[in-house]
Amino acid sequence: MGYEGLDFDAIEGVSPSFVEALYSRYRDDPDGIDAGWRTYFDGLEQAVSGPSWGRANWPLSDTDALTAGLDPTQAALAAKAERKAPAPAAAEAPSAAVIAKAAEDSIRAQMLIRTYRVRGHLAADLDPLGLSKRDLPADLTPEFHGFFGKDLDRPIYVGGTLGFETATIRELIAVLRRNYCGHVGIEFMHIGDIEERRFLQERMEGHDKAISFTPEGKKAILTKVIHAEQWEKFLGRKYVGTKRFGLDGGESMIPALESVIKYGGQYGVREVVIGMAHRGRLNVLANVMSKPYRAIFSEFAGGSANPEDVGGSGDVKYHLGTSTDREFDGNVIHLSLAPNPSHLEAVDPVVLGKARAKQTKLGDLKREKVLPILLHGDAAFAGQGIIMECFGFSGLAGYNTGGTIHFVINNQVGFTTSPQFARSSPYPSDIAKMVQAPILHVNGDDPEAVTFACKVATEFRQTFKRDVVIDMWCYRRFGHNEGDEPGFTQPLMYDEIRRHPPISTIYANRLKAEGVVDENGVADMVETFVKMLDEEFDAAKGFRVNKADWFEGDWSGFAAPREAVTDRRAVESGVSRERLDRVAKVLTTPPADLVIHKTLARILDAKKQMFESGQGFDWATAEALAFGTLLLDGFGVRLSGQDSGRGTFSQRHAVWVDQKDGHKYIPLSNLDRRFQVLDSPLSEFGVLGFEYGYASQAPGTLVLWEAQFGDFANGAQVMIDQFIAAGEAKWLRVNGLVMLLPHGYEGQGPEHSSARMERYLQLCAEDNMQVCNITTPANYFHVLRRQMMRNFRKPLIIMTPKSLLRHKAAVSSIEDFTGDSHFRRILSDPKQPADDRVKRLVLCSGKVYYDLADARDAAGDEETAILRIEQVYPFPAEPLARRIARMTNLETLVWAQEEPKNNGSWFFVECYLEECLAKAGVGPRRPVYAGRRASAATATGLARNHAAQQAALVAEALGHDVKAN
Repeated sequence: MGYEGLDFDAIEGVSPSFVEALYSRYRDDPDGIDAGWRTYFDGLEQAVSGPSWGRANWPLSDTDALTAGLDPTQAALAAKAERKAPAPAAAEAPSAAVIAKAAEDSIRAQMLIRTYRVRGHLAADLDPLGLSKRDLPADLTPEFHGFFGKDLDRPIYVGGTLGFETATIRELIAVLRRNYCGHVGIEFMHIGDIEERRFLQERMEGHDKAISFTPEGKKAILTKVIHAEQWEKFLGRKYVGTKRFGLDGGESMIPALESVIKYGGQYGVREVVIGMAHRGRLNVLANVMSKPYRAIFSEFAGGSANPEDVGGSGDVKYHLGTSTDREFDGNVIHLSLAPNPSHLEAVDPVVLGKARAKQTKLGDLKREKVLPILLHGDAAFAGQGIIMECFGFSGLAGYNTGGTIHFVINNQVGFTTSPQFARSSPYPSDIAKMVQAPILHVNGDDPEAVTFACKVATEFRQTFKRDVVIDMWCYRRFGHNEGDEPGFTQPLMYDEIRRHPPISTIYANRLKAEGVVDENGVADMVETFVKMLDEEFDAAKGFRVNKADWFEGDWSGFAAPREAVTDRRAVESGVSRERLDRVAKVLTTPPADLVIHKTLARILDAKKQMFESGQGFDWATAEALAFGTLLLDGFGVRLSGQDSGRGTFSQRHAVWVDQKDGHKYIPLSNLDRRFQVLDSPLSEFGVLGFEYGYASQAPGTLVLWEAQFGDFANGAQVMIDQFIAAGEAKWLRVNGLVMLLPHGYEGQGPEHSSARMERYLQLCAEDNMQVCNITTPANYFHVLRRQMMRNFRKPLIIMTPKSLLRHKAAVSSIEDFTGDSHFRRILSDPKQPADDRVKRLVLCSGKVYYDLADARDAAGDEETAILRIEQVYPFPAEPLARRIARMTNLETLVWAQEEPKNNGSWFFVECYLEECLAKAGVGPRRPVYAGRRASAATATGLARNHAAQQAALVAEALGHDVKAN
């Protein structure tokens, strides 16, 4: 727009003398100055002297030259000759001083225009209630730019900007106010990419630009607004005082969402994944997702959203999701609304992960077929850190979804907190500037403006594959929920809201004035919809859900977990030696052109020795074998974490980096391109949510998230509590995500010792997930393979090792991976005494086993057996009871753990151990605890104290003295 090649961002403050001098050079040799200035002076001369003088039409474009019957090359030469030729005698060139003054006016006019592009949104009419005092900023006035009195009506050269060659300041401001200060205000000049800015500018700016819809389009928008409004009113009448978190005051969102889906379909979208909070959810479910009205009425009456035989806790109506197919203009779009908890914005990364998995399945490398949409509240968008984490994904190779459309329902208030106490920025949407996302602010009382903004946003996303934000200013007619009294804290706002007409009334009156609808037509729209709701309400009395929707689509062929868990816990997950050798080859053979690190070369040599000898397989090699053999079985593998490529402890080396040029080589990708190992952003909450969402959509992929240290996983506690542990019970959403949490007491202090296994165990019930603390590489291999080979999915939480990664005793042999081998929930130690000689049985889980076994053997103790509980939940009570029953001379049963008494497994396993002793019928009635005493911190930070505590707990477990190391 404007003068091609001339950067008006860089010429603010250009002096008239500079322009005079440059113009003199232009007169002497037009081709001797910058092309942008040359084009500018061509146009300026024409504007000042009229068409008899100007060179503004030269040079002609190739198209224009051909249209005029000229050869483009000849036209260019003619243009150059014409520039150098003296001016025709009949026309006199303007003086340098005249040009300089005209240029100064022109540049100041351009700076005025640019200021409106940057700051026009500050004067936009956005607040439906009119309570937001938005005075015209001084720099949007003509006086600020040096235009006074008669200057306002003097023609000034603007070179095509706003569609004008010349225009008065008064004309420019009228257009600029209409473009940038109406019911849509846009922030886009913070975007670095000039093509993106130009794209948005072209859709917003110009004397002929106006929000325009056909009469049919206007009627469609009005219909959806009426449906949204009458739905809320109907629920309010039928269920007085019941919380529904209605959309009252923000009904324009419904036609807006429909427009995103409609226009998205025109631009190639085939699936839309939506995440949102409570407000307006029932409206979206009914009027966008086409969930049967009778089903929602049934839920209001206390009916279940699922068949009675499914079980689970269920959830409140405004947390539930659904999926459906909608058709717009012949394009069938699959819509899915993700279920979510009350924790605001927690669903956002889940939606992004689901979208990424769908794109992967569809081979949608351009990321144009699957569109994520996130609906936010204004206070949450500004206040929740997960928003920043999700924006951080937008440009990352392993997490990019091709842009998200963010729709902020700007209530202009939180629960009871006003904006000035809720954020430090002018808008809730300012966080989006971190990724240079365009932001369209829009008045929610104007459904056409909201729909227009969504159209622009959808086209932008599909064109540039980048995030975009729509900030719809509206209000909550009934406060935070329908039982709330908002007047306690916002009396002035709610005085105005009580007087404020509904959106349907405002918009219907506007369309009546335009002759698009009449009073009878509007009444018919309302009557028809309400009549249908009455019929659905009556039908809800006999409504029953026929089936649950959890094993359809990508999940076809999987079983209900509670039916499958009891009879298929043990799965043969061993593989043939041939398969292991095939994986071994890619794990130990670097390409000839790859310069690997010298230490990595030694590691690869050691791996070769493992495969040649069949002995000494360590943890990292077992993991790589599990990944590789699963790839050969046809599964995908996706591993992400903050240092997952190399591994936090330099153990994994799934990615080899050339030491000369830095290019990366991923060995396992030679088996299948579906192997992904990603070094994630430094985030727990967002990344874990993303991977949970990915796993929910990809049951054929082993999806793993690895914490840098297990201690840090509590940064994602919301995701663990609300989704991983309870998602199946609440929403019938099955998931097979694996969490790898480095855990173990090696004297590294309170933040590098405990993955807080007790927290996961406290969440365990109803076979909802698996918690393991594994001690051998082979068992780790088998638990990963078991995760994919069963016909059901459960989250798997693994306490992974640190010191055991290189422990000489923590190794496996080739036979442990082959044949009919499988994951073992209980492991005996190799030197265990005969059952009838056992007087003391020590049970433990994880790394402490090796300390116990070493101390027992050093003491020559032949009456103590040590069993490792490798899977703490579901607890292997039956096989453990059978083993105890064989120990007929048992006197003492000890549970030993490294963690403090109030942490770890003790409080979880104690009741199980009592039940096992009772069932076995031998030995003591109660187990004994051996471990660190209860502590507020998870571990000591002093090495000497750690060693003393470790020796003491081992001694207590074994019943004899142990020296501290």
